[in-house]
Amino acid sequence: MDRGVKRYAARPSRPRPTTIRDVAREAGVSVASASRSLNGLANVSKGTRERVLGAAASLRYVPDTAARTLSTRRSDTIGVMLPDLHGEFFSEVIRGADMAARARGLHLLVSTSHGDATEAAAAMRSMRGRVDGLLLMSPHVDADLLADNLADDLPTVLINTRVDGRPHASFCVDNHAGAMAVVKHLAEAGRSVAHIAGPADNFESQERRRGYRDALGAAAGVILHGDFTEESGYRAGILLAEMTERPDAVFVANDTMAIGCLLALAEKGVRVPLDMTVAGFDDIPVARLIRPSLTTVRTSIADLSRRALERLAAAIWGEDETKNGLEIVQPHLVLRESSAWQVTTPAKTAVGQAER
Repeated sequence: MDRGVKRYAARPSRPRPTTIRDVAREAGVSVASASRSLNGLANVSKGTRERVLGAAASLRYVPDTAARTLSTRRSDTIGVMLPDLHGEFFSEVIRGADMAARARGLHLLVSTSHGDATEAAAAMRSMRGRVDGLLLMSPHVDADLLADNLADDLPTVLINTRVDGRPHASFCVDNHAGAMAVVKHLAEAGRSVAHIAGPADNFESQERRRGYRDALGAAAGVILHGDFTEESGYRAGILLAEMTERPDAVFVANDTMAIGCLLALAEKGVRVPLDMTVAGFDDIPVARLIRPSLTTVRTSIADLSRRALERLAAAIWGEDETKNGLEIVQPHLVLRESSAWQVTTPAKTAVGQAER
């Protein structure tokens, strides 16, 4: 062996990826027919489609997504932008959207604004050219932010986000009516009701706080401030338990904070519902599993996000010519153990039939 001469072992060649031409050859059809079959287009016979799909499966063909996007101008991807990803509420949002996406052969690209307007703008810009449409939930979005950061031709549907003056469909829970119903329930027999509110700049929190005040009028009591987290509910619960004149009940702006409040009250020896009744908002899955089980307002958020995605997909594919419009979703009261001191039979409320 000559000194100073390095010898390298030959690298094994990588197998060539299967192309649509291979699929067409295997199925005995043209490339155009193979493409139409794989893309689910109608102008191809059943027999041809079956041969092409069989050939694709046999050859383990994986479509070139980048090339397909260039040719069809679609990515089959839906952007979902949320304020946060932590907690059962946002898991339910994603679950509902994912159910509808899978039914249409679509994929989700999820991002978060982390509760910040600047990050919300950056997240929207990051979706450009990567998604066919956008589901957007953010307390920081206004008309100017959308105009500056979203392409005008990108189909967008808003969830619990009110933006006036923009051509976007919007699905919103009637937070005000839901809050009024649960507060009136807690205030029966003249009981005093406190409120643990969510973030001051959050639209849902504002509407729930407004419902609390409108339900009680001059009888509105103490309002403690939280941030929709379990920790903030716990801190507020400690303050309630230590009050000299403790309220009889507390309406908490979401279930996550209500669970933290229940923990604090239990640690302080305040019995729920005997010493104080507690109610939340959203009806996240764990609300029925904790003890005492939580009286709350059901928003069916997974169903809401499912419907929002279906509306978005219809707009993308030209199945729905209605590009804007607000749909108000009515929640309803769910009575459970945390307010069981006054539960006898399900009571009809302003927002529907109460349930256990």
